[in-house]
Amino acid sequence: MPIETTVSVVAAAPHDAELLAVPYSPELDPQLAADLPVPVAALFAHYEAKGEAGEIVEVPVVRGDAVGRVLLYGVGDSSPRALRKAAAALTRRARGRQSLTVVLPSGSSSAFVEAALLAAYTFKIGAPGKLSVRELVLVGGDEAPVRRGETVAQAVALARDLANTPASVKNPAWLAERAAEHGVPVRVWDEEALAGDGFGGILAVGRGSVNPPRLIQLSYAPSGATKHVVLVGKGITFDSGGLSLKPTENMKTQKTDMAGGAVVIAVIAALARLGAPVKVTGLIAAAENMPSGSAQRPSDVITHFGGRTVEVLNTDAEGRLVLADALAYADAVLDPDAVVDIATLTGAVTVALGRHVGAVYASSDALAEELVAAGQASDDRLWRMPLIDDYTPALKSSVADLANVEAGSTYGAGSITAALFLREFAGKRPWAHLDIAGVGRSTVDDGILTKGATGFGVRVLLEWLTQTP
Repeated sequence: MPIETTVSVVAAAPHDAELLAVPYSPELDPQLAADLPVPVAALFAHYEAKGEAGEIVEVPVVRGDAVGRVLLYGVGDSSPRALRKAAAALTRRARGRQSLTVVLPSGSSSAFVEAALLAAYTFKIGAPGKLSVRELVLVGGDEAPVRRGETVAQAVALARDLANTPASVKNPAWLAERAAEHGVPVRVWDEEALAGDGFGGILAVGRGSVNPPRLIQLSYAPSGATKHVVLVGKGITFDSGGLSLKPTENMKTQKTDMAGGAVVIAVIAALARLGAPVKVTGLIAAAENMPSGSAQRPSDVITHFGGRTVEVLNTDAEGRLVLADALAYADAVLDPDAVVDIATLTGAVTVALGRHVGAVYASSDALAEELVAAGQASDDRLWRMPLIDDYTPALKSSVADLANVEAGSTYGAGSITAALFLREFAGKRPWAHLDIAGVGRSTVDDGILTKGATGFGVRVLLEWLTQTP
């Protein structure tokens, strides 16, 4: 569901606000200080509060014949990361309220607004749960950064919505229809066009489903752009594992296996509103990976776009097969300056980095540094992982150019070998792969995260693309 909390900016806080949030300071506005039942220093001493980011002291105040609330909130060191934590805590505290008035702290109002709105995100089918705060009134914010934060949050929410939608509704054709709703040029390959143009990987993965695959291309081309970036997203709308069937427990989250594709759609949809100066083409390789009499089999050999052949040893390593087609097409036809793919690709990366940091593999040191820096600035944090050439023998096949997984267990570096496989199709241009399998889903409601899809990748890519000259 889109974020329904509205945002407005005012010059001064209304004295009669029912719920007013004020950053902690020993020297509060005299009128507000007069409303408090005890001095602010005594309040913080009583609650042993230190003003850390996310810390809130709630104080009742008189509002005529009624009782209002003042939330004294900590902002820590006022860094963007601390402000995001403070904003998320406030929105969660205000859940179910009609309005929350916030005196903004000094620092990045864009980061504050973005986090406040993301913490308000909900996704529920059927009877609504406890509603988020309906209105966010910001005191003292500049309009431009506030609206940037709102735009970024809405883009993340779109990615979450697409990924959270059940697979009973969502299939490759549905995803193509959603991609076409954002006012950018769209091209869609159906199964016949995919076959005619030689996209053997996407077709092979989609063979087992009654819902045929799609390749979706989105275009953003501002006037004067001198750089062209291609974003490639994995769009597996449900991943059963195919004939290499997953256990039931592992399947329960697989409606979000198209999170990378959702990120690409959301990013392209937001670029014009943010004034990004770079031309961006988005490719979403969409398929449903199902077991059936027509499904691809372990030991099948498929021919990808461009002619490379791959022996499929595990049909549950399907994401790299659809991405390989899209990467090869981007390299051969679109001629970009850089390519970045994003995918919930391997469980191995979750073991390596957990659920709060995504992995970046890159053929270019400069591109890796730019993405890691954008991740730090946006709080979609990335850690660069190595492309270890000594592991490339894991991809050897006796019957094809490559195997999609290691035949034995000599190397065991599942996330690295998956990245090495993708590199084979990216050409010689700067390329990066973001493995978001650990960070693409949340198991808890916490901070800006709601249980389910996280939209990880939207913020880092928007930060990178809007800062790219």
